[in-house]
Amino acid sequence: MAAHRKAAHRKPKQRFFTGPAARTAATLAFAGAAATALEGAAQADPQLSPAQVRAKVDRLYHDAEVATEKYNGAKEKAAASARSLDALRDEAARRTDRLNAARNALGSFAAAEYRSGGIDPAVRLALSSDPDEYLERASYLDRAGDRQAGALQGVRRQIGEVAQLRARAEDELAVLASRQADLKKHKVAVRTRLADAQRLLATLTAAQRADYERSADAGHGGPAVRADRHTPRGSVAAPNPRAAQAVAFAYGALGKPYVWGATGPASFDCSGLTQAAWKAAGVSLPRTTYTQINTGHRVSRSELAPGDLVFFYSGITHVGLYIGGGQMIHAPRPGAPVRVAPISEMPFAGAARVA
Repeated sequence: MAAHRKAAHRKPKQRFFTGPAARTAATLAFAGAAATALEGAAQADPQLSPAQVRAKVDRLYHDAEVATEKYNGAKEKAAASARSLDALRDEAARRTDRLNAARNALGSFAAAEYRSGGIDPAVRLALSSDPDEYLERASYLDRAGDRQAGALQGVRRQIGEVAQLRARAEDELAVLASRQADLKKHKVAVRTRLADAQRLLATLTAAQRADYERSADAGHGGPAVRADRHTPRGSVAAPNPRAAQAVAFAYGALGKPYVWGATGPASFDCSGLTQAAWKAAGVSLPRTTYTQINTGHRVSRSELAPGDLVFFYSGITHVGLYIGGGQMIHAPRPGAPVRVAPISEMPFAGAARVA
């Protein structure tokens, strides 16, 4: 009995796999360890090469420009909605003032009628010292009654008009709120992409970052061309004085910084520069790349003349001002100021002649 209790408390003997069972267990253990290792590798940030960092930064800058043009469009639409809302509210206030004046006049007439309304017209005629005068006044009062009936209809019409204006103002307020939400969304998108680009650039050494900037300069006309506002003009003459003025403005902007959402005079984004250049020539352009391309009339690449707007990428997300000789002046991206560059450096999407 004691021997049985001792055996019951004895630790079970471990059994080890041998033969095929051992090989199966080893395979399963290796697979589990490999899966754990792969999972850890997937969770870790991959180490990017300098070339990969530069490529991702370029892509982020392009995405930021796409978001910038959407921001510009949303800002323009929000401003238009705000102006429309203000106009509707002003008109509603003016109509309300006129309505209140008409109501007051109608109320005065009604009070006068109430005060004199207890006397029968036949009695008034009998009591009148001058029946002819009374009859003339009665005729006048009939006409006045007709006019007051018309005034009453006018008041009713004005009430309806004011109600409609207020309803339109409410609708426009909802539109404005929606456009302001779009504006905020695109602003966040721009800032996020630019911040991501800066974080990636911060992973490069100082030498690698300088090399990136040099390569960007080489692709955009070089640092000397970008900064010199006295760069010689192209040999191709502008087709008209307004185009010449727009080109002259663009030359004057060389070296000024790129700032997203900016339209000058101290800084520009790409469509802000072209808009400002043509504004200096007395021509009003819409705000965004994808609306500017519909300005004037389209021209082919072989027909380009100084002053033409040149557009890039399939989404029409970048624009420059053509200056002749296959060159343009444009605002490239943050950190790259207004500069001269070949139009061949980006995917050409079309061109428009403004005037």
